[in-house]
Formats: sequence, C-alpha cells, structure tokens
Amino acid sequence: MAIVTVDFDGTLFQGNSFNVMFQAGRKQFKFRDWGIVSTGLVKAAFLGAVKGKEALRHEFFKSFARTFKGKTNEELDAFFQELVDHGKKEVHHDLIHTIRMHQENGDTVIVLSGALLPFLKAFTKEVKLDVHVISTELLFDEKGHCTGQIGEIVNGDVKVRKVQEWLDQLSKESLSDNGKESEIWAYADSESDIPLLQYVQYPVVVNPKDEMKKIAEENEWEIFAS
Repeated sequence: MAIVTVDFDGTLFQGNSFNVMFQAGRKQFKFRDWGIVSTGLVKAAFLGAVKGKEALRHEFFKSFARTFKGKTNEELDAFFQELVDHGKKEVHHDLIHTIRMHQENGDTVIVLSGALLPFLKAFTKEVKLDVHVISTELLFDEKGHCTGQIGEIVNGDVKVRKVQEWLDQLSKESLSDNGKESEIWAYADSESDIPLLQYVQYPVVVNPKDEMKKIAEENEWEIFAS
C-alpha cells in the first residue's frame, strides 16, 4: 500500500485561492469584513516584500480567517461552497483520474495543503473524491463559534512533519510498523513543496513553471504535465 499526498493550489486546483476568495467575498462580505481584509492585505504586502511570497500568502489567509469570527460551521458552509462554485472549473481532471487509479490500486490518498480545511473538504466532496485531508484548520471555541484564528499553516517543512505524524498514528492504530514502511508519493507544484518532494520516494512535479521545472529536472523528479 502506498501513501499518496496531493497538493491543492497549482496541483489539484489549477486556479488561485486568492481569486476565488475575493469572488466569494464580493457576494458575502459586509463593509466591516472588507475593512478587516484590507488591513490584512496591507500587512501581507509588507511581509511579502520583506520575507517573500509565502509570508504574504500566510498573512492573507489570516486576514480572511478574522472575518469568520463568531460564525458557526453551518454559517461558514455557504461561504466555502461559494468558493467551490467559483473554483470547480479549475479542477485538474487528469490528476483526479490519476488519484482514482491510485485508489484502485489500494493506495491511501491525502490532500495535503496550506489551504483552509473547510474549503478543501467542500471541494473534495464536490468532485467526489473520498480522500483524507490535512490542511490549515480554522479554530473554534467551546460553543462552536469560529475564533477568527487559524491553526498551524500546513506548508513547507510542516507538510513533512504532518505526513510523519500521520504515519506514526497509522502504525499505532495497526499495532505495527506498516505505516512507516509504506511507499510515499507526492504530487506538488511549487518551491515550497521541495522539502516534501525530497522526503518521499516518488516525487511528482505537476505542471511546473520554469524555475520549478528546472529544479525537477536537476533532481530527476517525474513531471506530470497536461
């Protein structure tokens, strides 16, 4: 049995989460919400200039999460379904076909991403993928209301640790070391995924841009192009 991890942005989803979030926000956000996002974007732009695009992306997600403060899971469902409705035309259907082939072979598939967990759960349900999802969580209080905060962003080295933790848990549940002995695949597209691609036995770079394509070729990683 193999463990197959699949990135979301730029991989399973060929669009841009930033764009679909703004599109959904235009329908559902109030003036106060846009004020929160705008303030966050100013901070994100500063961090991006100083620390790079991943810092910008992280601050962007944090600013959006703050608009969810006080909402229940049920209230958030409509927002994330709106994201799915805007983004489902950007599904990477060839990759979904490959995922289904893995599952037919008995492999376990994990969508592993820094994107928000409710979005990924709604998205995988929409495209009828029965997979595990490990991604950035929204936090809730004891009454079931969103705090406006997020958990650890699942990106870079964190992805490697999350896979290791998942394998450790699998081994405990099966009372064996089978999880640790599993072959591991990774389908991903960006430089932030390099730690994961280096960690797994079967790295696959999906539709890479020029710089990532060069890195893939230098490392003799498989390229999945469509």
